[in-house]
Amino acid sequence: MNAAFLEGFLEAAMLVLVLGSALCLYRIARGPSAPDRTVAIDILGTLMVAFCSVMALWPHAQADGKVVRFQEYFMIVAIAWALTSFIGTLALAKYLEGRSYDA
Repeated sequence: MNAAFLEGFLEAAMLVLVLGSALCLYRIARGPSAPDRTVAIDILGTLMVAFCSVMALWPHAQADGKVVRFQEYFMIVAIAWALTSFIGTLALAKYLEGRSYDA
């Protein structure tokens, strides 16, 4: 794969992730009801997992001048974040279960 294409793709992906995160933060702040905020928090967690995955592919310079294309610790963070986000979403859903909302 062409390195310039990959870098352009990663930059575009990062832009989309930042835009999506901003929209989710807006929905969390201005959401009309608790379920709307819960969905926005869940989507924000998914976007953070995608952000970590993009960062794993982002070129990183090391002290000796080499450029490394893949950093596995970002993928470890992404997996841990996904598990934590899933458990948090289940906890919020259980907390909101059976409540009525007029939004």
